Amino acid sequence: MSEAQLLDTQRAFDSVAPDYDGPRGNNELIQRMRLTLWSSVRDEIPAGSRLLDLGCGTGIDAVQFASHGYQVVAGDWSPRMVERTHARAAAAGVEAQVAAVHVGVHQLDRLEGGFDGIYSNFGPLNCAPDLGDVATQCARLLRPGGKLVFSVIGRICPWEVGYYLFKGRIKRAGIRATRGVTAVGMNHHTIWTQYYLPREFYRAFVRHFTLNGYRALSLFMPPPYLVEFYRRHQRACERLGRLDDRFGALPWLRDMGDHFLIVMQRR
Repeated sequence: MSEAQLLDTQRAFDSVAPDYDGPRGNNELIQRMRLTLWSSVRDEIPAGSRLLDLGCGTGIDAVQFASHGYQVVAGDWSPRMVERTHARAAAAGVEAQVAAVHVGVHQLDRLEGGFDGIYSNFGPLNCAPDLGDVATQCARLLRPGGKLVFSVIGRICPWEVGYYLFKGRIKRAGIRATRGVTAVGMNHHTIWTQYYLPREFYRAFVRHFTLNGYRALSLFMPPPYLVEFYRRHQRACERLGRLDDRFGALPWLRDMGDHFLIVMQRR
């Protein structure tokens, strides 16, 4: 991934920062996945711990954890998102617990270590130009036994394939099958991203981390960009969500979904 592509991605997220807490970045389906990550972080890392948020966006996760007793360093490649995180932490009265910094996932060498856990939500690591370097830096930044809890955009999303085939957009239906860096449009800008299977993603971390487990997110439930479908068929979709909760960690099924949640521990 080139410097120009990184800047494209930065400009895309800068452009949506003012309204990212609306349907684009925090609708009901996004929030449902967000709750799963919150629960996983609290299960894996005790309150009072020091956390690093990779790709903090507008700071929803960072403020949530700060309000539950964590100390959070929240970094993002988009300076506008960092500004939103500062403002959210101040409004919530947790600015002493949240340090928002303009650091992208490719700039972790700028940070000092001593973290108990590192989390990342909704795919910032899909935009990392060198996932192996991210793994090395995470190992440096974490204390021994520290945990990683990452939500990553997956390669196999049955809902997406079916939706775009139904729309006759065959190329768009197969975009996640693309190997390497892929251009995805957002708000008349371009995000450069890569899609992963869970085990494919873990290969970049295997030298420094053991795999504790992973599960599908939004496998049976529609992906977040189909929120209008969800609103029209909410009762049926909630039943599908219960299938996600019950079966999303099973072999084979856990390799699919809009995102996957993966937990790793420093060796």
